[in-house]
Amino acid sequence: MSAEGLTALFHGVRQPFDFRTYPAPDPRPGAAVLRMRLSNVCGSDMHYWRGDADLAGRGFQFPYTLGHEGVGEVFRLGAGVTVDAAGRRVREGDRVVFRYFDPCGACPTCLKGHPYACPFRQKERLRGVDHWPHFRGTFAQFYYLYPGHTMFRVPDHVSDAEVASVNCAVAQVVSGLRRARLGAGETVVVQGAGGLGLYAAAVAKARGAGRVIAIDGIAERLALARDFGADHCIDLRAADSPQLRVQAVLDLTGGLGADVTLELVGSAAVVAEGIEMTAPGGRFVEIGNVNVGSAASFDPSRVVMRSVTMLGVAHYHAHDLAQALRFVAEQTERLPMERVLAQRFPLTDINDAFEQQDAGLITRSALVPLAP
Repeated sequence: MSAEGLTALFHGVRQPFDFRTYPAPDPRPGAAVLRMRLSNVCGSDMHYWRGDADLAGRGFQFPYTLGHEGVGEVFRLGAGVTVDAAGRRVREGDRVVFRYFDPCGACPTCLKGHPYACPFRQKERLRGVDHWPHFRGTFAQFYYLYPGHTMFRVPDHVSDAEVASVNCAVAQVVSGLRRARLGAGETVVVQGAGGLGLYAAAVAKARGAGRVIAIDGIAERLALARDFGADHCIDLRAADSPQLRVQAVLDLTGGLGADVTLELVGSAAVVAEGIEMTAPGGRFVEIGNVNVGSAASFDPSRVVMRSVTMLGVAHYHAHDLAQALRFVAEQTERLPMERVLAQRFPLTDINDAFEQQDAGLITRSALVPLAP
């Protein structure tokens, strides 16, 4: 009898998830099927569920399976797949992290060296669950990797919880800081100390940042940010206006501002203050705002007259994912990475996970798919 797997169905804004079972697909040549071990509820998943982004307007088909951040194990390999993207042998049962989008490799954008911006990278991921191979989101028991995919085998000493954020949060900030050309001794401001922000603080320190300043309004996040390398924390409850937050950054940087500022809140409202926190000649890196249709209001002359570079970062190079995995594997004993996940839920309790995270009762949750 062929294996079957459960997938959680997303029907629309704040609608309850329900479930459907499909047969595990047979991978086509060059493809692979993973069995999901741990699937994080990323901030973008929360944005989609809340309706901050119009998925239907972006071409997503419903019902749809959300989820992209997580770790899986090889269930089936398609013909010709024998090694991971680093050339290491892979077999059924091996744990892997994977790139959850699929650059075409042939369009002008890819050929210019920008696969992370490929206009076709989400083409197959937009389809609803009714279309084969059904398993396109990680909030399911299986996940299909299309031909041309990127995956890396996970070292044995790294736990699922430690590695589950590698293919989104860690790889994104690795890519952002690389593209911002963070230099040794430079100052970094992290707007938002959620999953992305915590890893941004840690990666910035590992890349030689002289000072990291984290901004958030939740005490547990601020405490964790210090454990992840933040030298200073600005509490939104005390600095409760953009002017106070900008002044706090200026006070900590001798009146100059940050060399690199990363927006990781996911709110257009914080863009203007983030630019003001950035030093003349500095770089403002926008990663958090995935909400198509939201509008940020700021004075563009502040960017021009101070020669601030603005970088939009959506997705990453395959080598960024490799570096993210290497970073986590090297930092498991130093950083409390398992604490980034506040609570785990069985896949069938996905509605509870979203409601509790939305209410602020937990900072970040993960789903544990049931064994097929």
